[in-house]
Amino acid sequence: MTLFLHVCCAPCLLYPARVLADRQIPFTCFFFNPNIHPFKEFKKRLDTFVSLAESRQYPYVLERDYGLRSFLRAVVFQEQRRCTICYHTRLEKTCQRAAAHDFTAVSTTLLYSKYQRHEELKNQAERFAKQYHLTFYYHDFRSGWQHGIDESRSLGLYRQPYCGCIYSEQERYDNRLKKQIRKKEVSNV
Repeated sequence: MTLFLHVCCAPCLLYPARVLADRQIPFTCFFFNPNIHPFKEFKKRLDTFVSLAESRQYPYVLERDYGLRSFLRAVVFQEQRRCTICYHTRLEKTCQRAAAHDFTAVSTTLLYSKYQRHEELKNQAERFAKQYHLTFYYHDFRSGWQHGIDESRSLGLYRQPYCGCIYSEQERYDNRLKKQIRKKEVSNV
């Protein structure tokens, strides 16, 4: 098996890379994340990923284009489906690239996150892998969630506070604002 592994960020790569190495599955990383906003955040994640991949000698392929426009065009007026659209975009491109470069299997580090829609990811990846005549390598990487957090902290890796899209960034700030308002209301009682 030659695995083409979609990578969302360096911290989420740590545990899946360990699992793949333990199972002696050769893999090449593919950084493709057109959802990330703003550009400074995209650049931080890209640079952190490249630094980790080079320090550990992981082979990798980069999609350096900042694809925010196409992501937003696909999502606007369908914000409730943004994750589905995002998975679709990233997984299809991963499978296209894998097939074009003679890889036999695909997977994604998105399967590591407890915050992603795991079953939906799995279903979409299986569908695209089949469409492009690839094998979808499935592993529930969430079991290594804490390991990845601990290792990324010990390495001093940049750890992002949201999934990357402008909508999740807004939700992060909305939640902070709601907490501040609640605290004020409680202190005024």
